[in-house]
Amino acid sequence: MEEFTLLPDLASRTFGGGVVFANDEFFAAADHLVEPARPVFAPQTFGHKGQVYDGWETRRRREPGHDTAIVRLGAPGIVHGVDVDTAFFTGNYPPHASVEGAALEGYPDPVQLAEAHWVPLVPRSPLVGDSQNLFAVDSSQRYTHIRLNIYPDGGVARLRVHGEVVPDPRLLPSVFDVAAAEHGARIAGCSNMFYGHPQNMIYPGLARSMGDGWETSRRRDEGNDWVLVQLAVPSVIELAELDTSHFKGNAPGSATLRGIDARTGLLDDPTDWFDLLPQVRLSPDTRHRFGVSVVPVATHVRLDIFPDGGMARLRLHGRPDGAVLRARYEAVT
Repeated sequence: MEEFTLLPDLASRTFGGGVVFANDEFFAAADHLVEPARPVFAPQTFGHKGQVYDGWETRRRREPGHDTAIVRLGAPGIVHGVDVDTAFFTGNYPPHASVEGAALEGYPDPVQLAEAHWVPLVPRSPLVGDSQNLFAVDSSQRYTHIRLNIYPDGGVARLRVHGEVVPDPRLLPSVFDVAAAEHGARIAGCSNMFYGHPQNMIYPGLARSMGDGWETSRRRDEGNDWVLVQLAVPSVIELAELDTSHFKGNAPGSATLRGIDARTGLLDDPTDWFDLLPQVRLSPDTRHRFGVSVVPVATHVRLDIFPDGGMARLRLHGRPDGAVLRARYEAVT
């Protein structure tokens, strides 16, 4: 598996991604392309247009040309790789595909999208049926829209667009969740993720179930579990939310938060860290909110849970360094 697949899927419905145009979706709607769940398939399940597929499927072409779908990225950013997943499409997948990107202001309609400047990200390349087709992308440009071209027709289950989130600073408030993946935060390390990946904690929205959070295995020693978050931008944290929703018999007993400015300190030097939240008791199945009055700027925050357990969401509302945020945006636009 290519390393880029560890990066967030910028096109995912989780971040608000959506299909804004498809020239044909006779057999199956293009909206399936951005669904976060893995594709599923039930053989011999027929609707009035044929076998039901969890993906985008166009009719068989009887004239020259190719089919196209355009995705509005839920989290605009720099694309590092694309997965054109043809899961369960065997005799009806496209033999080839290409991918292009565009950077557009606002909310363009199909006419504006057709007239946009599209940059090749993946050249016309062969696909394998019923497989993840992974393509690394060498680009440093920020994109807001992705165009998938399939040649000449057929079915694609999912389109994953993996990369770095780069938000538009003009569209952010003065205080926002600087630990949110949709704003560019990422997980930089953790002690254990046996039952659930810590990336879930920084995804948008409320957790839907216990499986939609971070959960560690049961500890049988004297230690504790932890996760390290690289913030979207260096910030002063003002409010922390530690959400144990759905975790009832397996919520942590308590937790702490510590911060560091990695531009001047060393992550592996305990003396460079400062306390954001002293050890506090946590209740099961509860959204806990705590005010933070510590002044130093943090680039990273470490959540320690005692001794183990599960956390649904971590929110860190902070006042960002606006100059850093603007410089990062301007460098890629």
